[in-house]
Amino acid sequence: MEEDMNKEKPNINEEDLQTKLLTNNNNNNVQKGGLKTMPFIIANEAFERVASGGSMANMILYLMEAYHMEAVTGTSVMYMISAFSCSLSIVGAFVSDSYLGRFRAIAIGSFSSFLGMTLLWLTSMIPQLTPSEHETGSKPTPAQLGFLLASLGLISTDSACIKPCSMAFGADQFKHHNNPRLMDSYFNWYYATLAVSAVITSTVVVYIQDHFGWRVGFAVPVLVMLFSTLVFLLGSSLYVKVKVDKITFSGFVQVLIVAFKNRKIRLLPSDSYNHSEEMDRVELTDNLRFLNKACVVRDASPSSIPTVEKVESLKSIIRIIPIWSSGILPSTCFVTTFPILQAKQMNRNITSWLEIPAASYVMFSILTVLIWITFYDRILVPLLAKFTNEPRGLHPKTRIGIGFILPVIAMVVAAIMETIRRDLANKNLPVNMSAMWLAPQFMLLGLTDAFNTIGQMEFYYSELPKSMASLVMAVFLLSAAISAFVGYLLNNIVNSVTSQGGGIRWLSSDINEGHLNYYYWLLSFVNLLNFFYYLFCCRIHHSSGSRVLHEVGEGRDSIEDIIHC
Repeated sequence: MEEDMNKEKPNINEEDLQTKLLTNNNNNNVQKGGLKTMPFIIANEAFERVASGGSMANMILYLMEAYHMEAVTGTSVMYMISAFSCSLSIVGAFVSDSYLGRFRAIAIGSFSSFLGMTLLWLTSMIPQLTPSEHETGSKPTPAQLGFLLASLGLISTDSACIKPCSMAFGADQFKHHNNPRLMDSYFNWYYATLAVSAVITSTVVVYIQDHFGWRVGFAVPVLVMLFSTLVFLLGSSLYVKVKVDKITFSGFVQVLIVAFKNRKIRLLPSDSYNHSEEMDRVELTDNLRFLNKACVVRDASPSSIPTVEKVESLKSIIRIIPIWSSGILPSTCFVTTFPILQAKQMNRNITSWLEIPAASYVMFSILTVLIWITFYDRILVPLLAKFTNEPRGLHPKTRIGIGFILPVIAMVVAAIMETIRRDLANKNLPVNMSAMWLAPQFMLLGLTDAFNTIGQMEFYYSELPKSMASLVMAVFLLSAAISAFVGYLLNNIVNSVTSQGGGIRWLSSDINEGHLNYYYWLLSFVNLLNFFYYLFCCRIHHSSGSRVLHEVGEGRDSIEDIIHC
């Protein structure tokens, strides 16, 4: 009887069963991610930008008023915090891609930033955490300074965990949705909300701090960051969470070690090379040939040899280093501490009852970026594409070059405006010069950001393999970190040199006494030299155009250069 029943059972086709399982698996993947996750991810990033920007926008005034710091000391603190914050981006990219995953990294970063903002708010609430208000010129104790720096350090974790991961995590949500329009829609909304966040930070939050004091002004970022964290965690069950890849960074170290071990061998036309079976095949190129020795297959097992794909990925990083290094100096012009002090000395009244906060003039820079990007993308690109045969309008390296000459002009304008303002202030007459005269330099710096920053991002994306896309933001932020450190050194060197022999410091807290205009002239000259250095880097990059090295020894064929000078 049992034998008859077994005979009556239909035969299960293994291929059909596998097909059904794969289909169910794909359906589960499609159910996660997509546009429904965007409100949670974009809201987290947008509110985080409002919170962190709101905490730092007026920081120079808080350091001078609550901690009795000199302008140059407060600016140095701001530079170092910026350097520390941006340098954490590489660490964050490594940890998130190799160990934690982007979801956990963003969650940890959100909570850490919230904790840091809470501690910063407590410095305005508890008198013992700041120098005495009644003792003019009293310096903060080591404990007070340590508490302040700890709060700022925790706030800086957004650069380690959120900024390098947020955009990539959003892109992960479309991994199983083969619809390019969804991705385009995501990037549009992402950048739009960040711009709106910056405007809110430089207007609403700064206004609250100016008119309601630090206690209320720092409480707002705390509440906004709490909301940002909760919103992100609420969408946890909807997210696509890509598995981490521990090989990404360690593979580069392996390439260098194996290439060094094989440094004495001679590459032959008959050599074969180890290709990855998991990645898209990449042909070996003949630039930086010493690294090719890392992936040549001789006596060792292929499993212990780096792949051609990993070698070429490392080469792509090395090739961008010269142009990447040229982006360090222009960012030193973006420090807003001194323009804030200038605005404090000028007429900021729009009407008899409305006064613009000193830290809000950066809004002109933000609005310039928004207007220019819209004009460039919708109007200028189609026109330029007809004449340049470049679908993006201008090549990324051209945009970067324009972005490097603009800060030179911006600093010249800033120097002229400060010279006029200082001369009026030192004539013992009431200074009624409108702070709107600061708008041109901010607008020029906004154009610098639109050309330089976006140009660099496009350049890195075009040069680095797709598998390393998450490194692009980290590479850019590392440049910003070094820039902040260079700004710190320049700031202190200028202050030290100009104060020798009892001279008047250029960067005095009393800008009417100092020579801030000279400092702007110096920045203009330094950035002009950097522009010529960039042209030299372009020539180096162009001359390092790759040529495919055929593994069968039939010679070498040229491939079209990716980058045009």
